[in-house]
Amino acid sequence: MNGLKFWKTYPSIILAVLGLMVSCHHASTYGQTPEPAATPRITPEDFVDALNGAFGKQTTNRATHAKGIVLSGTFTPISHAVGLSKAPHFKQAVPITVRFSDNTGIPTLADAAPQARPHGMAIKFHLPDGTDTDLVAHSLNGFPAKSPEDMRQFILAATASGPGVAAPTPIQKYLEAHPEAKPFATAPGPAPVSYGTIAYFGVNTFKFIAADGKATFGRYQIIPETGKQFLPKDDALNASHDYLLDEIRTRVGKGPVRFKLVLQLPAPGDKLDDPSIPWSDTNKTNELGTIEITSVVPDSDATQRALLFLPSVLPDGIEPADPMIRFRGLAYPISYDRRHP
Repeated sequence: MNGLKFWKTYPSIILAVLGLMVSCHHASTYGQTPEPAATPRITPEDFVDALNGAFGKQTTNRATHAKGIVLSGTFTPISHAVGLSKAPHFKQAVPITVRFSDNTGIPTLADAAPQARPHGMAIKFHLPDGTDTDLVAHSLNGFPAKSPEDMRQFILAATASGPGVAAPTPIQKYLEAHPEAKPFATAPGPAPVSYGTIAYFGVNTFKFIAADGKATFGRYQIIPETGKQFLPKDDALNASHDYLLDEIRTRVGKGPVRFKLVLQLPAPGDKLDDPSIPWSDTNKTNELGTIEITSVVPDSDATQRALLFLPSVLPDGIEPADPMIRFRGLAYPISYDRRHP
């Protein structure tokens, strides 16, 4: 199978889908407890098999977001963050490890290629008790599938829609049956100036619990201090193969790269466990703190191969409100094991 022709035909949708794991389809709304998730009809192994079928057998690389760079820094919470959650990193500054990445499972992909978007940002917060908690986000606000089953079917349809396949192709049929995916098909967005000049979105909802028991639901957003900056089209066409990797090394060498960590709150009627429906930009947000990235780690390639980000591993004070989070927590170790045979 050669799926690369499809990635060129539908760059944005494939990038959005393959970047993250999605939830089961039982939806709930703000103000309600999310419904218990039905047992997925696929296993995490089934899902990673589909990714490997799309991008090839894993060796030392991730199943998706294979190309990246690892940096270090600090997260400093704002004073009122502790009023939203008793999580330890909302009480005091903690060191962090950050990985920026390009989408797809192709580690040699050019940074400016449409297939490289949405870009990823994963953060590992190193907590005072020696444990970690992770946040995984990408540079697209939304997701084109509602369940692990739907996303696997999307990947299988994409890989079956190569050259010479008669119309309507499997992916055309999938898009017709899943209209939520169509907006992603032609909108990968422009190439950013830097990993440090785009916003990143956590498409899943979490429940934040304060010391007094008050619960707040929300989705993470990571907003660049510089504001969002993108390359003109001609500059993107002429960008070097690894321009984002080179640029972030240069940028952080001149001074800290900062983002605001923000919690977007649901409006009445917003679904908590359906990441295919973005919440409105008019929704209220609460600032949680500042992410300050100060250096590239000495051996980024070896470090990122060893890193495993698990968004399902959460400290006291944060709970999943979307069953996708648990599924991702099971699937990521499968990919990790396959790159560490």
